[in-house]
Amino acid sequence: MYMDKSRLDRKSGNATQSVEALHQLASSYFVDRDGTMRRLHEIQISTGAIKVTETRTGPLGCNSYDNLDSVSSVLLQSTESKLHLQGLQIIFPPYLQEKFVQSALSYIMCNGEGEYVCQNSQCRCQCAEEFPQCNCPITDIQIMEYTLANMAKSWAEAYKDLENSDEFKSFMKRLPSNHFLTIGSIHQHWGNDWDLQNRYKLLQSSMEAQRQKIQRTARKLFGLSVRCRHNPNHQLPRERTIQQWLARVQSLLYCNENGFWGTFLESQRSCVCHGSTTLCQRPIPCIIGGNNSCAMCSLANISLCGSCNKGYKLYRGRCEPQNVDSERSEQFISFETDLDFQDLELKYLLQKMDSRLYVHTTFVSNEIRLDTFFDPRWRKRMSLTLKSNKNRMDFIHMVIGMSMRICQMRNSSLDPMFFVYVNPFSGSHSEGWNMPFGEFGYPRWEKVRLQNSQCYNWTLLLGNRWKTFFETVHIYLRSRTRLATVLRNETGQGPVDLSDPNKRQSYTQGGQFYSSSSVMLLLLDIRDRINRLAPPVAPGKPQLDLFSCMLKHRLKLTNSEIIRVNHALDLYNTEILKQSDQMTAKLC
Repeated sequence: MYMDKSRLDRKSGNATQSVEALHQLASSYFVDRDGTMRRLHEIQISTGAIKVTETRTGPLGCNSYDNLDSVSSVLLQSTESKLHLQGLQIIFPPYLQEKFVQSALSYIMCNGEGEYVCQNSQCRCQCAEEFPQCNCPITDIQIMEYTLANMAKSWAEAYKDLENSDEFKSFMKRLPSNHFLTIGSIHQHWGNDWDLQNRYKLLQSSMEAQRQKIQRTARKLFGLSVRCRHNPNHQLPRERTIQQWLARVQSLLYCNENGFWGTFLESQRSCVCHGSTTLCQRPIPCIIGGNNSCAMCSLANISLCGSCNKGYKLYRGRCEPQNVDSERSEQFISFETDLDFQDLELKYLLQKMDSRLYVHTTFVSNEIRLDTFFDPRWRKRMSLTLKSNKNRMDFIHMVIGMSMRICQMRNSSLDPMFFVYVNPFSGSHSEGWNMPFGEFGYPRWEKVRLQNSQCYNWTLLLGNRWKTFFETVHIYLRSRTRLATVLRNETGQGPVDLSDPNKRQSYTQGGQFYSSSSVMLLLLDIRDRINRLAPPVAPGKPQLDLFSCMLKHRLKLTNSEIIRVNHALDLYNTEILKQSDQMTAKLC
């Protein structure tokens, strides 16, 4: 505290009394620091006769320390125009002063848990063995870690605030819902929404200020932890990039259903649901526009295409290149007959077991007899086979549905479980596929009870969409639990009868000559038409190769010949037509 006695003389009549009052006020500094400093500042402002400076250096410290306030006994020393406080060491003889200061500093700065030492203008506590953490300000570190945790929460809440803002909600409502939106198309809509852009800029500026504040606090935290065994565990929150925002929008569009949510993977066109559930995924719309073949999604099922662009044809909800007029390939293989019905007609006829839909087959089973009761506690197997490979190889058969009548005992309420394997062109079980009931849009069994009977009609309608080739059908029956019950089976027809051509479809007709290019186009179209009748598969999985099965079992080609045919078709498709090759999985 510096004093100007001339000003003190003018402001007060007795300068000696004024200096004495300042001495008394200064001596109360360690008793009431805040009150003393407030009063001294008031005098400084009102009189201009003194100048007060508070410093952390002095006779008790070699550099700086924070606990000077704990020293309660001091002496005042005054020169002509300067008043400052001195520690108790001034009353000790010179040979004790250094030891006293050392002990006082160790007590004040190290809480008596170590020795306070200074070297090269750097002071620290040399901790005693029983206090290894004496240099570590645990309380200050915990406060800063808590502060950083709250800052991280504020960071996440800022993103939530944007998602809950009117601008963001309006943006989501304006996004098209009648077709699939890629990251690129969402980015285009994002950039064209000026209200959302202004709101996003406000978020960016506030997040930048928050980031700098977090960095400053983190630097202080790591500085305090230099001499601690405690290593701060802190990571700066990651800023959400524009790409992540677009992916977030995509997830909100397609992975936010039934109260569940997840993350959308555009490469797989599917959701990864959070919380060990698969119920978060909404129907994913089809892709239109650009270089895609689809012109509009189906109104009945938005996941499927409803109409195709020029040069493509629609089949089972997807568009495929129309390389050749399909009427030409109909001369060689035909899947249509005079008995084709609409799906509603097929369903009615199947439930009534109409004779027009019958295909006479051979019933084979070592475990079940027709018109007899059996115990379903163990798996029961039966097969229906046409044996066309031995009788007539120039006909193929299509399954459009199955109907089965099963009778149960009166005291039984258990339903059977069906496992059905289809062999498209042979009887080998290894060359068949399992019907995925209820998966990927595939139909389920329908159960209808007959009047005044314990019998039920079990009907599976594949219809025109899921109809496929069949030569042998393997059916496995099993009850839903291992409880005793008895079923009566009335399924099956008589021996093979190939005398009625209206119930089969020919695939060997025509004898015209075509150029090599026309032949390749025709074969590609035939292969595509055959493989379209393959069963559905999970997204990203290749479809089954039914074309190779037909070459093997109907045309009797060897494996090497089948490989050469497929290789030539693939080469022509990619090199000449410049179209992507459809991956298939081997079945036969």
